[in-house]
Amino acid sequence: MEMQKFKAITDRYDVIFFDAYGVLKNSLGVLDGIERTFAYLIEKNIDYYILTNDASRGPKALAQAYVEQGLEMIDDNKIISSGMLATEYLRLKVRTGTVTYLGTQKSAHYLEELGLHTLSIADLNLADTDAVNALVFLDDEGFDWNHDINKIVNLLRVRNIPCVVANTDKSYPVSDDKVSIAIGGIADMVERITGRMFIKFGKPDAQMFIFAYEHSQRAQEAGKQNILMVGDTLFTDIIGGNKFGIDTALVLTGNTLRSTVEEQIHLTGIVPDFICESAVID
Repeated sequence: MEMQKFKAITDRYDVIFFDAYGVLKNSLGVLDGIERTFAYLIEKNIDYYILTNDASRGPKALAQAYVEQGLEMIDDNKIISSGMLATEYLRLKVRTGTVTYLGTQKSAHYLEELGLHTLSIADLNLADTDAVNALVFLDDEGFDWNHDINKIVNLLRVRNIPCVVANTDKSYPVSDDKVSIAIGGIADMVERITGRMFIKFGKPDAQMFIFAYEHSQRAQEAGKQNILMVGDTLFTDIIGGNKFGIDTALVLTGNTLRSTVEEQIHLTGIVPDFICESAVID
């Protein structure tokens, strides 16, 4: 497929959904020049939202991190995360007891706002699990990979509880040529080991796109034909946008490498409408 300039694409749409990691930022921070993209969108009256599978922090904390790096135009109203969907599920399905989680204390924000008792898996005593009514996979940090993942496996041997995955990403970019295992990849491994069926939220699930669509009055007024999803991964951002019926743009600043992009598209059959070097507008 022919490489396109991102600026030329944006003018065709009224609303743009951006993935976060690999599109706007990596582990080192926001991409150089990405502030120009949002300045241009504001100038052209194009609405925008960040659709992220990042459940490591709540929307306010996620937005504050952008503000601290010079993106004052991204507030918590612009953040739509898979953690928000997981929270809604738990609000309806788990009203009492303890929710244990895998992740950092910051990521437990989604659970604490429900008023439920929360407990890190690291602090769980396997001899005292009767009060545990749910397990949530939130973040790939904040725990001992060997000890605490083994603890989860053994918890699920004795407790038949719902297991919620608040981030389905299997990996995320940490530099131009390296990725790290994400919490979705850990959850997939535990799911196979235990033989359980986990409840998963995030892209590419249609719920994520429906939630984003309903969150934005501008998106509903514009209609799907005037919305663009921008992502770095065929298996989440692009297939999710394709299934929802909106146009998609694949950028090569994250999980998908320029050297293999054509091969990946051919092998998977997941075809974006556009391919761009990045979402940065020159």
